Amino acid sequence: GFMGVKEVKELPVSMRRLLAEVKEKLSGDEKMFQIFENCYTNTLDTTVKKMEDGTTYVITGDIPAMWLRDSVCQLRPYLVLAKDDPKMIDLMQGLVERQFQFICIDPYANAFNEAPNGNCWEKDETDMGPWLWERKYEIDSLCFPLQFAYLIWKNTGRVEHFNQTFCDGVRKILAVWKTEQYHEEKSSYRFIRRNSFFQDTLSRDGKGALVRSGIGMTWSGFRPSDDACTYGYLVPSNMFAVVVLNYLEEIAEKVLNDLQLKKEASELKNEIYEGIETYAITKVESIGDVYAYETDGYGMYNLMDDSNVPSLLAMDYIGYQPKNPTVAENTRKMILSKKNPYYYEGKYAKGMGSPHTPPGYIWHIGLALQGLTSKSEKEKWDILELMKQTDGNTGLMHEGFDPDDPTKYTREWFSWANAMFCELLLDCLGYKIEK
Repeated sequence: GFMGVKEVKELPVSMRRLLAEVKEKLSGDEKMFQIFENCYTNTLDTTVKKMEDGTTYVITGDIPAMWLRDSVCQLRPYLVLAKDDPKMIDLMQGLVERQFQFICIDPYANAFNEAPNGNCWEKDETDMGPWLWERKYEIDSLCFPLQFAYLIWKNTGRVEHFNQTFCDGVRKILAVWKTEQYHEEKSSYRFIRRNSFFQDTLSRDGKGALVRSGIGMTWSGFRPSDDACTYGYLVPSNMFAVVVLNYLEEIAEKVLNDLQLKKEASELKNEIYEGIETYAITKVESIGDVYAYETDGYGMYNLMDDSNVPSLLAMDYIGYQPKNPTVAENTRKMILSKKNPYYYEGKYAKGMGSPHTPPGYIWHIGLALQGLTSKSEKEKWDILELMKQTDGNTGLMHEGFDPDDPTKYTREWFSWANAMFCELLLDCLGYKIEK
C-alpha cells in the first residue's frame, strides 16, 4: 500500500491522542483540523515503509525514491510524539540507520532506491550505482541526517543510533566537506545531464561555475530544490553545515567520547563559519548589509531566496547564529519583499516561491517557514489561515500554488509540505521540538 493507495493502517496510540488534543484546541475550526489530520496521518500512512532489516525507508510522495533531505522533514513533526512512543522512536532510528547506510554507499547522492535496482530519474553522466536514484550533490543532503540523529537524542534521550554506521557515515561527510572546500583542485565530482533544463546540469564539463578555493566555505553542486547552483558557495547550506557540525561536536563529546572527532568537527565548523561571515555578506540599496543566497568567493553574489530548506528565511529555524543579528534581520526584510525575485503577491496570498516552479507560484513550505520564524503569534496564525485557504480544496498542502487561483498547483501529493503545515500548527499550539 505504498504508492499513494491509502490503506488506513491502525494509527499509533500516541498519534490518536495528539489528534484528539489538537481537535479540542482547534474547536470550531473544522477545516483547519481536517487538513491537520490529513497531513499528519498521510505521511505515516503512505510514505513510510518498515524494511526487513529494521530500517525505515521513506518515499517523498509522488516519486518512488527516498531523498535524504525530504525523509527527515517528513518525519520531523512526529518528534513531538516520540517521547512517549517507543515504536515511533524505533521508526526514526531506523531512518537514521538507513540514511547513514546510504551516505556510506555514496555521500554525493541526494536520493536513493529501496533496493539496488538501478532505477533513476535520468541517465546522468556522473558516477552512478544501482542504489542511486539521483546523484546531485547538495550539502544539505548530508546535514539533515546529522540534524535528525541529534534531534532524536534531544527529544527522546535515545542514543542507540550513534553506532558504527553513523560513525562511518560521519567520516564520509567530513571528508567530502573538506574536499569541497577546494572543489577546483581536489574534487572528482562531476555531473552532466544532457538535453535537459540548464538548472539540471553543471557547466564546465560537469564541474560547475568556478569558485575561489580555500576561503572556508564548502562547495555545493545543487540547491535543496535540486536546481543547480549559480555560484558554488550556497550560503544557507553552509549555515546548516555550521549548525550540524556544532551538533556533531556535542555528540562526539557526550555520547561517543571521541575527542579527535570533536576537534575535527570544531575546526571545520569554524572555517565554514568564518567563510560565511567574511565572504557571504554584501550591501543592498536602502536595506544595508545582507547575506547573499550564493557567492563564488570572487565578489559575485546571487541575491534571492528559495522556499526549500535550508534557505536564508530558515536561518533561525535551523539554528544559525549570525555574528551580527542586524545582517540577519536585513536579510529577512530583503527576501520577504520585491527585492527577492522569487517573492510574489496575488489575490489570495503573498509569500516566497521558487525558480523550481512556475513564475508567480507561492510555496506552502515557504509560508510555513515564514510562520515558524516569525516573532509574532498573530503572524503565525495568519499564515496558518492563509495555508488553510490555499489548499485548492484538496485538504492537503502542495509544492507551489497560484496565489490568484489556488486550485492551480504543482504536486498533488507532496509529503514535505504536509509535514511543514503540521509543524507550524503544532508550534502555534505549544508543541515544540527541542533543538
